[in-house]
Amino acid sequence: MTLADKEFTSKRNRVKRTRTVFEIIVIVVLLYVIINALFVFAKYKPFTLNNTEFGTDEGFVAISYFGVDRTGTSTLIGKEQLQHHLEVLKKNGFVTITGKDVQDYYTKGKALPKHSLYLNFEDGRRDTAVFAEKILEKYNFHATISTYAENLHNNDTKFLKSRELKAFLENGFWEMGTNGYRLYYINVFDRWNNYLGNMNPLVYSHLTGVIGRNYNHYLMDYIRDDKDFPVESYQAMKDRITDDYTMLRDIYTEDLGFVPEAYTLMHANTNHYGNNEDVSGVNGQWLRRLFKFTFNREGYCHNFRNSSIHDLTRMEPRSYWPANHLLMRIKYDEVPDIKFEPGDENQYKDWNIIKGAAEFRDENIILTTMPKEYGLMRLKNSSGFYNVRLTCDVKGNQYGTQQIYLRSDENLASYIAIAFKNNHLIIEEKAGGSPKKLKDIDLFEFDGGKYLSVDEDKKEVAIKEREIFGRYASNTVIARKQLKKLEAERERKVFSVEEGGAAYIPTMSYHARMNRKLEIRLKDDLLTVLLDGKAAVENLKIGRTQAGFLSLRAVWPDYGYSQTNLADDVYDGVFTGLKVEELTADNKNLPVLYDVHYSGLEGFKRTVKHKWEAVLDWVLATF
Repeated sequence: MTLADKEFTSKRNRVKRTRTVFEIIVIVVLLYVIINALFVFAKYKPFTLNNTEFGTDEGFVAISYFGVDRTGTSTLIGKEQLQHHLEVLKKNGFVTITGKDVQDYYTKGKALPKHSLYLNFEDGRRDTAVFAEKILEKYNFHATISTYAENLHNNDTKFLKSRELKAFLENGFWEMGTNGYRLYYINVFDRWNNYLGNMNPLVYSHLTGVIGRNYNHYLMDYIRDDKDFPVESYQAMKDRITDDYTMLRDIYTEDLGFVPEAYTLMHANTNHYGNNEDVSGVNGQWLRRLFKFTFNREGYCHNFRNSSIHDLTRMEPRSYWPANHLLMRIKYDEVPDIKFEPGDENQYKDWNIIKGAAEFRDENIILTTMPKEYGLMRLKNSSGFYNVRLTCDVKGNQYGTQQIYLRSDENLASYIAIAFKNNHLIIEEKAGGSPKKLKDIDLFEFDGGKYLSVDEDKKEVAIKEREIFGRYASNTVIARKQLKKLEAERERKVFSVEEGGAAYIPTMSYHARMNRKLEIRLKDDLLTVLLDGKAAVENLKIGRTQAGFLSLRAVWPDYGYSQTNLADDVYDGVFTGLKVEELTADNKNLPVLYDVHYSGLEGFKRTVKHKWEAVLDWVLATF
């Protein structure tokens, strides 16, 4: 072997050794990350007199999430958002309490920490346990995981089974609760008030888009006909409800050796324990017999000493709620000493927060309204803004108002305003008098949508119902009947709006989200607005030609339609990536007047952080 060959072989071996060491390091790091992300090694440390502030008797706050997902869905909160919620609660001094603490508070007069939090996760989902447990460990928070007894025995892998639940109870971060025996719907009507009868969650989930607000949970009422008359006697109703509680008791006793002490009643906000006095009485007997305490109301979070232990209330945050939305709801439920979350304090200092609360987070400006009111913020040092190009993504709910003021005076007596209101784009200006509406664009039609006639919508609803009832029929005879009705419905002639039919304007859901790329060009007396790259308004003549401030506003839209029993009196405007540039004569190399984007070292650090989180999410999803 020549000297050159020896040197080449030696170099190749060094490269192999280096690569092997590097691969081992990568594997070890990944294993550490996976183990650390999936397994809990700490034990929950309950509050003590020495480590918790005790003050006047403030009762306790109860918060109940539907469930947790890795990235979040329309109903399940994402793990990052959940962590942010619990982080701001921790910063506000909240300490979690257990079911025993609740019982001792009411039965023994036990004192609770100043800011006590009873935390619950409903439905007993497996992903909730996986994604929430590490967050509980991080903040030393305790939580209840509530399950439906029926899900312990079925084959649906979304839900935790008895063996897993027993394992989760060992580290002290969890205790057991229950939502009841099963989730089942009765007395269901569609949005055209057609009676659909009773249905399980699977059928209900397929028909959510056509079901009206008129329906109920299995334990809340008599089973009724399409005229709202009961079709069962008092004894039949009592036996039906008794069977549910008996099966619940038997399954938990057999599988876990005990019945959970906490019960979360579905649906909430009934007349005591049901929508009917007879039904409420039967439920009340079983609730007191089987459970130590009950959350039967929703919408408020604050429980006081004079509350009944079987008449407690909880708040169910939606998956899209920003941190200040949660804090606003808690604060105005008579919980003292709540401090809102500013987020990036350097960016926060650039604005005057006139009303409501604002958070700057990940290049989002989130403006949260006061309950049943509005939120308003004004950019400091923007009084000279005149010819500008403004870009951002607008991401709040469709139902509500997100508004941008340009060339405004300090008191909003004069301005140009571009608003997203209830899925309309509205442009108005004001010059000392009343606002003048310049444009009102229906965004459904702007996107190419075409309104159906009332008869067309009724036909579509009927077709959807027959399809689902045929697919999930209990036997072939019923399935054939549904398919026959489906064929007849498809052939039925109806008139469109163009043919003279009355237009059907859908009721807007309170929770429908929006995501619009907005570009505003304001130069001299002309205004152009682009949405998602498409011109909504071009060279609109405007009268306000004085320089002025940039302000953001969000307005609560009043209580809206929601299929769940939720009433929310707080709204959030979300403006992502807001950037304002000065328009020049040639519209090139525009000077930047304001930019919420991160740049330089801070931008690099955040990019690396997000990429690492993406890799970690991929690794966890893979394993």
